[in-house]
Parts: sequence; structure tokens; C-alpha cells
Amino acid sequence: MHPDAWHLTHDLDDFLTRADDFLRSRPALHTVQLTVTDALRRQGLRAFGEEAPLFGTLSDETGGVRATLLHTPPFPVNATLLAAAEADALAARLVDVGRPVSGISAEHDTAAAFAAAWQRRTATAGEIHQRQRLYRLAELTAPERLPEGRPRVAGPADRDLLMRWYGEFMAAAGLRAGPDAGEWTDVRLAHDGLTLWEIPDGTPVAMAGVTPATAGQVRVQTVYTPAHLRGRGYASAVTAEVSRAALESGTGEILLFTDLANPTSNGLYQRIGYRGVADFAVWEFADLSPGRPSGAH
Repeated sequence: MHPDAWHLTHDLDDFLTRADDFLRSRPALHTVQLTVTDALRRQGLRAFGEEAPLFGTLSDETGGVRATLLHTPPFPVNATLLAAAEADALAARLVDVGRPVSGISAEHDTAAAFAAAWQRRTATAGEIHQRQRLYRLAELTAPERLPEGRPRVAGPADRDLLMRWYGEFMAAAGLRAGPDAGEWTDVRLAHDGLTLWEIPDGTPVAMAGVTPATAGQVRVQTVYTPAHLRGRGYASAVTAEVSRAALESGTGEILLFTDLANPTSNGLYQRIGYRGVADFAVWEFADLSPGRPSGAH
């Protein structure tokens, strides 16, 4: 496959004109690109970093789109399902245009194929940073025993706490790429995107977030309980609550990603009704600059 089969652009509208139907055809597998492009539309093209995002489409024999890519530095490239030859053509195209790439985030086999192609074409070593599983809510099952307390949607008065917990969450998850804590918090407060579980005296003890609805789906994100409060059912309770609220709002699909290295969180989500859809991987390539970040959207 010739590298020019990949059409690259910095124009979000051009990309969505070409790719929107394709992305919406399999919204679960394409959830990251759907939610990220929605955020770029709402917040501007610098929502995830100062460097201009890059978008790409790969056409099939009929002129339709069969694969897409999204790159919002400092995050890794995100690609939809690719065969080995398609991944190699993408790596070649990015090399041809001089695009620095710190990593790849994609379905497991796609990520491995791109990482191998990138290493062949750049002599850059790569390694898996994280193995993930994408889950979809099948049927919500409330926790057998809820902890004391209640859920509530976070508000501006919680901003300092949310900023601190976001930093702790990023450190615990080993993620180094992400917006400023204040910016992250403000964006989510603006769409009521964070829910807290608080104990009877009003003290918050856990949080969970959801993305804005797009293409009939939301994704649960940033489920966090401070280390000294874990093991009491707070994360399960707040995740069940944001899942319930999404269902009652009419959302068709509720999704989330987990780190497969964390059996506690994977077990928690399965107990409340989430079922696996596909496995993904985040690869990191050798340092391109000092302090290179890594992570996923």
C-alpha cells in the first residue's frame, strides 16, 4: 500500500466531512476519536496541547473511509483498526511529512503493527506502556451493599478538591500527558461531568466523570478514590451512579477503559454490569524530547 493512500489534514471540518459517518458506524470502537473531535469543536483546536492536531483518513476501493487517525500532541497517535500493510503505510506517511510521534494508542494488534512499522522506518525502539480493555455497560447491576452516603454532582465549590484528586489520579495511573488541572476541572464542571460520593457528614470520598454525549454514547472516566479510603465500596457506588444517570438520560452506550494491570478495577466494573468489547494498547517510542509525556485521552 502506498503511503499517499492516507489523506492528512489539520482541518477538523475537512476530517469530519470525510470521516464522521465512518466513526459513527462503530461508535464503541471509535469512542476516543468521537469524544476528542467533539471536545476540539467545543473547546478549540488547542484543547489538548499547543501543537496543531493532525487528522487522517484511509479510503477503500469505493472511495469510502476504512480507517482514520487522530494525533493531538503530546498524546500518542490514535488509530482505528488497521491491517499490517495499512499500519506500515501510515508510519511511512508520517515519516514522509516529518511528524514526530511519541507513541500509538489503538486496538492491541493495530498498535503492535504500527509500533513494528515505526521501528523499521525510524530505528526507534518502542515498548508497551499500558494494556487496556474497553468495556460496554450491558445491564446495570447495583452494588450488593452501598456504602453510607450519597452521590451528588460536583460544583464550583469543589474545584480545589477536584484539581487535587485529578493530579493524584494521573500520578496513580502513570499518565504524564494531560491538561492543566484547573483547565481539566473547569471543562468538566461546565457540563456537570463529575459526580462525587460523599459520606453522611458531607465529606467527598470518591469521584467519577463522564464525557459529554456524542454519537449516542458517553464514556466513564477518572474514577478515583484517595488511597486511604479504598476498599469501602465508594468507587463502585459512584461508578454505578454515573452509569445510572447516563442510562436515564437516554444514552445508548456507556463505555469505559480500564488498565488490565489493575484487577481490582476490572472486577469492580464487571460486577456492576460492564462487559469487555476489545483490548487496546498504548505504546511509547524512544524519547523525542526531554520530559516527553505519555498517556491516553
